[in-house]
Amino acid sequence: MEKITFLNPEFFWLFLLIPIGLALIFWRRDQQTASLQISSLQGFKGTSSLLAKLEPLLNIIRLLALSSLIVAMARPRTVDVSNKTKTTKGIDIVMAIDVSGSMLARDLKPDRMQALKKIAAGFVDERPNDRIGLVVYASEAYTKTPVTSDKAIIQDAIRSIKYDNILVDGTGIGMGLATAVNRLKDSKAKSKVIILMTDGVNNAGFIEPDTASDIAQQYGIKVYTIGIGTNGMAEFPYAIAPNGQFLFQMMKVEIDEKLMQSIARKTGGKYFRATSNYKLAQIYDEINKLETTEVEELKFYDYDEKYRPFVLLAGFLLLLELGLRNTIYRSFI
Repeated sequence: MEKITFLNPEFFWLFLLIPIGLALIFWRRDQQTASLQISSLQGFKGTSSLLAKLEPLLNIIRLLALSSLIVAMARPRTVDVSNKTKTTKGIDIVMAIDVSGSMLARDLKPDRMQALKKIAAGFVDERPNDRIGLVVYASEAYTKTPVTSDKAIIQDAIRSIKYDNILVDGTGIGMGLATAVNRLKDSKAKSKVIILMTDGVNNAGFIEPDTASDIAQQYGIKVYTIGIGTNGMAEFPYAIAPNGQFLFQMMKVEIDEKLMQSIARKTGGKYFRATSNYKLAQIYDEINKLETTEVEELKFYDYDEKYRPFVLLAGFLLLLELGLRNTIYRSFI
């Protein structure tokens, strides 16, 4: 009953006619009943038949039929509502992640790379309606995952990021940015965004960052740049021990912030500096708010009409009353 609604509930006002109908029935019955004054009713006791006593039920049957018709006219029905979201103006995003050896520095916990992977995975979860791709780079760059709407693939790719994915160490910011641009240049999305992350200075690759940012600008691609690393000194890996473990020493953190700011400014993006895990999470939250996707929510209503049983019931009751009045109770009317 909780799911039943009425399309025309105003017809319930007709129920006010029921007490009026009852009053008319009793009034007509009194008017049509003849009276005779006699000295005693003793001789008439036990002469009233069962059919005569049940004759008033005909009027009750008619009122029930009228009530059923009123409910039918109110159009009872159940409704099943289902929601479906449709991306009307989506965004294509490529995350370009620095995987050079310096990303193992321990100024973020447990290190820069692990902190970034965790927060990037959360960012992907927050973008259910967008397509996302993944580019990794050190001195060279390659596409780890093309732009796709399959978030499971992206999450698997993020989890698999490791330092030894690219053997030649170094930081080729221009290479990473150019590879990301190549993933988005033919996109038909409303907005095309690159999130470029690095923790160093450009010291490798054959494509200059300025050149890559010019190409991004030409294709209408917005670049958000993130410099990862605390201010001052941090534990950096400098060698690998015989047991395969990295050896660390304190070194000065160097990030080419002017270059990152220039890339962001030229492409209409914004530069951020992540000096801690908390700050990195805040940056991704801000980017998430800056790049909103227009989503249209569609509601589908499936109506199941319930008035037919009431119409059939009313018809049956009217036929029953009509049949009884013209057969069994014909002599009583």
